[in-house]
Amino acid sequence: MGRRAPIEVDLPLALFEEQISFLAATNRTVGLSDGLERVAAAAAVPEPLVAVTFDDGTADFAEVALPVLERHRVPVTLYVATEFVDSGRSFPDDGTPLSWRALADAHATGIVDVGSHTHRHALLDRLAPLLVDDELDRSIDLIGTHVGAAPTHFAYPKAVLGSRAAENAVRARFRSAALAGTRANRYGATDPYRLARSPVQMSDGMRWFRRKAAGGLAFEDSLRRTINRRRYSTATT
Repeated sequence: MGRRAPIEVDLPLALFEEQISFLAATNRTVGLSDGLERVAAAAAVPEPLVAVTFDDGTADFAEVALPVLERHRVPVTLYVATEFVDSGRSFPDDGTPLSWRALADAHATGIVDVGSHTHRHALLDRLAPLLVDDELDRSIDLIGTHVGAAPTHFAYPKAVLGSRAAENAVRARFRSAALAGTRANRYGATDPYRLARSPVQMSDGMRWFRRKAAGGLAFEDSLRRTINRRRYSTATT
């Protein structure tokens, strides 16, 4: 956030502020837990709701994004890869991790729900079942210890779905799991353990951001998933 890293999802602050202001003005933002309860209902509402999420747990979340979210009172789920926070080791692209103190302070604002993103940001389709359990349980224990509330929501690293055993382990520990999708999670017809998310990129500007907020641009996601299958074919984290 704030263009600290040369990647498309690291937005300029002014654009992020405009996007969050737009969401707040629509009165359609919800916390993930609240959104899940509504999605589970059979009846739709007149307009789509939006739950805002972040991945990894970099310091710019607290330093740059959180003040904007607090100003507009927009709730957010932050999926944390706990090994980076615990060791202080930088994320790829030189992303500085949050400290446990900063993460606890963010949670204390009442608008930040801390979720799990595994411990080492591991791709769960490439791990033996015991290693999957360790990835999930270490993340849960560390977040519970340092934040004061165990995580109830999970996001698969790089949006790569785990093996059948890994997916069962996730379902046994969390209320939801997020993937990719760039499409709406339909009321009464969504598996909470395969939630679609719409990644927001700098090139979206406001035009395409509005489309994504309304649940559009599914073709873009299909193309991205095809590219990512090749990009991450030999990766482990």
